[in-house]
Amino acid sequence: MLHLRLIIPAGRTDEAVALLQGCTGVTNVIVLPGAAREPAGDVVLCDAAREAANEVISRLKWVEDVGSIAIEQVDLSLSRAATAAVEEAPGDPDDAVVWEELAHKVSSESRITWAYLAFLAIATQLAGIGVLQNSPILIVGAMVLGPEFGAIAAICFGLLGRRGRLITTALRTLVIGFTVAIALTFACALVSNWLGWIDIGNLKVNAEVQFIVKPDKWSFIVALLAGAAGVLSVTAGKSSALIGVFISVTTVPAAGYLAVALGLGDWAEVSGSVSQLAVNILGMVISGTATLLVQRKFWPQVGQRSSV
Repeated sequence: MLHLRLIIPAGRTDEAVALLQGCTGVTNVIVLPGAAREPAGDVVLCDAAREAANEVISRLKWVEDVGSIAIEQVDLSLSRAATAAVEEAPGDPDDAVVWEELAHKVSSESRITWAYLAFLAIATQLAGIGVLQNSPILIVGAMVLGPEFGAIAAICFGLLGRRGRLITTALRTLVIGFTVAIALTFACALVSNWLGWIDIGNLKVNAEVQFIVKPDKWSFIVALLAGAAGVLSVTAGKSSALIGVFISVTTVPAAGYLAVALGLGDWAEVSGSVSQLAVNILGMVISGTATLLVQRKFWPQVGQRSSV
């Protein structure tokens, strides 16, 4: 279930309540006259089945201009009325895509923030150390830490709705993020080389992590599968599944390998790392966009007009 809190001008409260009562899957409607102060108006509370959210949000879109709409996930609802509302709504809650929710999520995750840059830089440095230490465990840790999939999902969503600004923002986030992360890791590798801690020989005895610089048809297939799974996990809110996606693809490890190879002057390994990084991102964008297209066929509803 989703919980909605609406602030509505007093003169239009009856209109909003009538719309809510006419929507499938809506229950627990509460009206608090004059309870809101900023913006001023009445407060209307209700619960809606996730499958019905697109219709509800679309019908109440006008409230955004005259008042306020807040939506949050209900973790537990003990109510026969709520159970009946979920059963009444078409489809299954885990399969439903709330397009407005997805639009806000990918928009926020496509922006460059200090936290994004810090996580990506740390993940890339961990990957670089994993390459030098021939440690798959460190490589996997770097995969999980990398935050890049949010920007990739934003590109997929932007392609679906032909949102050029979102695509540009997400691409800039990816490029700047990986550039900063690779530059910092390159600098660390360069200093470590000067200090005599590492040398080019470290890249010749790392058979356990050579898959990072040897892209093939399987690399592309894995990227396709990961992109589809990643989009499904984002739209369904399955964070545990998203962790599995991070572990599947080698975007961050490829960036780490690239930085270390640059620092040590091993140009033969640089091209392989760049290819692996490009293959992974391209594969995830293709399958992620295709997955959203399929989901839009099953969950078009009126919500896609405002979100996609």
